[in-house]
Amino acid sequence: MSGEASAPPATSPRAPRPGIQKSSGAVTKKGDRGAKEKPATVLPPVGEEEPKNPEEYQCTGILEVDFAELCTRWGYTDFPKVVTRPRPQPTFAPSASTSEKPTVDDQRLSGSCSLNSLESKYVFFRPTIQVELEPEDKSVKEIYIRGWKVEERILGIFSKCLPSLSQLQAINLWKVGLTDKTLTTFIALLPLCSSTLRSVSLEGNPLPEQSYHKLMAADSTIAHLSLRNNNIDDRGAQLLGQALSTLHSCNRTLVSLNLGFNHIGDEGAGYIADGLRLNRSLLWLSLAHNRIQDKGALKLAEVLRPFELTHTEVVERRRLLLEKGSQERSRSPSTSRHGDSKTERDKNQLMGVSSFALVEKDKTQTVKTPKGLGKKKEKSGEVVKKEEKSGPGQSPTQGTPKKEDSAKAGKGKVTIPEQKLSKGKGAKTGSKEKRSILMESEQLVGEGAEMVNPLLEPVEHRDGKVFMPGNKILLHLNLLRNRITEVGLEAFLTVVQYQAQFAKSKSASKGPVGLLWLSLAKNCFSPQCPTYTMIQELMLPRDPISKCKHREEEPVACST
Repeated sequence: MSGEASAPPATSPRAPRPGIQKSSGAVTKKGDRGAKEKPATVLPPVGEEEPKNPEEYQCTGILEVDFAELCTRWGYTDFPKVVTRPRPQPTFAPSASTSEKPTVDDQRLSGSCSLNSLESKYVFFRPTIQVELEPEDKSVKEIYIRGWKVEERILGIFSKCLPSLSQLQAINLWKVGLTDKTLTTFIALLPLCSSTLRSVSLEGNPLPEQSYHKLMAADSTIAHLSLRNNNIDDRGAQLLGQALSTLHSCNRTLVSLNLGFNHIGDEGAGYIADGLRLNRSLLWLSLAHNRIQDKGALKLAEVLRPFELTHTEVVERRRLLLEKGSQERSRSPSTSRHGDSKTERDKNQLMGVSSFALVEKDKTQTVKTPKGLGKKKEKSGEVVKKEEKSGPGQSPTQGTPKKEDSAKAGKGKVTIPEQKLSKGKGAKTGSKEKRSILMESEQLVGEGAEMVNPLLEPVEHRDGKVFMPGNKILLHLNLLRNRITEVGLEAFLTVVQYQAQFAKSKSASKGPVGLLWLSLAKNCFSPQCPTYTMIQELMLPRDPISKCKHREEEPVACST
């Protein structure tokens, strides 16, 4: 009994021991678990730190993969998907079965379909990055972003993944909430992209500082720029006009500029016209749906026909002529020195003619005739060495139109397909050919613009004033839906008459000269106005699209 009685006290102290052991065991087990789970709990932060270093990621050139990976590394959990741009679906043709009354099952299905249609509508408005692919290798050629705010972090991601797209040709940002700061970031991104990137569209992105002109800097490679619906006023137009050209700088890459649906008035149109005075690369300009009246129309028309140079332009022209003359003088002795051998120099010295005397002779000749041959040579612009070496009997002015016409011919070859592109015509197969032609033409435009400074073009002297021939490089001008009356029409009629007459005199040239397409419809005058009718009659034979239609109709008419 004593053993039995003593058993409970023996068990009673043991009772707490299992409890202690359990508790200590629980502690140790928790500790063990904690020790085992520590790497697991530490790994996710390491994994999160790893994505925060997007520099380590090497882009593959597949935008869908690269963008998703970079967004994850930057810490985004929900980000836009990269999808192929949807094509318009064919119109639905109602069948006979649709006219029948729907059954109960059909009504149930229609309920579920309406839910699906609602979801599909929300899917449509969900932020996406739409891409257009090349049919051959499925590489991204165009990017479309519409209706969602593009932040600076997203632009940082683009700066990593867009440079790997070797065939990227166009970026379109429609209503993406750009600011002046994010626009600067976007502009810094463009030089990183492929050299094939030529087209940028920033529509529906009004900026307080209207700093769109930064896209047209001297080092910009953009050839096609669309700035529609950005509330650009006269102040913004002033900046854009200065970006097109000033007395000392000129944009040589921009081929088309769309400024439609803005708030540009007469003053702004005057600034754009000032930019066209010395710009010789812009071929396509749209100022449709603005607030331009007769005063602005007169300014635009003025630069498309011979216009008077200002005092500062005359001074700059003289400076360029002197600089060009000094360059020619420095070239002539250097070429003779390099070209002549020692024996020839010795012969000259034996004959009593030193190289210094030859240089002095050249100088006296150039000084004696600054008004005659000097100006004629300067008119030809930066002439090729072959023309410089031409004999004194050959007038340098004869080579001038050939130079200009060759540049214009190159530009003209390009612009005709470009206009078709702007109107959205042509099949998919033809669009690639047009793009390639466009790329070649842009290079020709750049080369042509670099050859001759507009201030060195042939000029006319009337009553002590200097007149330039005017801008004949611009081929497409759209002034649809402004506030121009018959006063502005008269000015454009004078322009069209002058350019048509000038083009006939230059019929030997291959490329077009002057406007090929001019839109003045929906302004403040009657469509039956005789001035407007005359403009249309004069422009019709110059329009390349109407010419193509006429040529296509001719064989049909002959066959009938």
